[in-house]
Amino acid sequence: MPVRDQSRARIKLAIEDIEIFAKLHERFVGKPLPAKAALVDAAVEFEASKEAAEKAVETFILNLRLVGLLVTLSGAERIVSKDHALDQLPASGTPTTVQALGGQSNAVITAEYAHFESTCFYITPIGSVESEQRKHSDLFLGTFIEPALQSFNLNVVRADGIDRPGIITKQVIEHIIRSRLVIVDLSYHNPNVFYELALRHMMRLPIVQIIRKADNIPFDINQMRTVAIDTTDIFTLVPKITSYQSEISSQIRRALENADSVETPIST
Repeated sequence: MPVRDQSRARIKLAIEDIEIFAKLHERFVGKPLPAKAALVDAAVEFEASKEAAEKAVETFILNLRLVGLLVTLSGAERIVSKDHALDQLPASGTPTTVQALGGQSNAVITAEYAHFESTCFYITPIGSVESEQRKHSDLFLGTFIEPALQSFNLNVVRADGIDRPGIITKQVIEHIIRSRLVIVDLSYHNPNVFYELALRHMMRLPIVQIIRKADNIPFDINQMRTVAIDTTDIFTLVPKITSYQSEISSQIRRALENADSVETPIST
């Protein structure tokens, strides 16, 4: 089947044949991807319950991306028309298989996969509640990670924030290998962090590394681009907060734009 015909069929299956997705696409086509809350409000307007709307929106965004209806134009993600998406494809040739997370391909993505596609997992030394490492992690999370992720429609999750029942180690590994993005904080040279980092490197999936400037980057991973944050004192840190946020945001964008060609110490 010609590539355009296959893409047309996939758009029909993933968007047009699902009533609420078709309505959302019609409402927002040609516009920048709105905030998740706006999409949820629209889904509720289309008679979905609030809980169902939130799950539907996650799947809707993922399906848009996988079938080529969500593209980056002029520095922003935009929802485009079917004709626009098809015009970007060759008239003939071998179709490209879109590989979904977890090895699923050529399928409408479930809410579970949509959850991970909209998740950034934050690997960090956590420590006990009053420990220096926990305070450090909370500071980096609220001051740098969350602001840097705002424009990417990703929800950041830390290990202690996983709210699903089950074995915590299994859930952590699941987030490491399935989340769309992982940000890892190498500060304090925590052995658990390096173990989890190795798992992500093995998967060759998008990753951003950060570290306190006071800590050395170990030799095996010092070729990976790493954002070093100077936490010497408040007078050094505060004036550079916006700069660090921008640097992390830039690394996130690069990682996501090159999600299919991630190089790690293992791959090279």
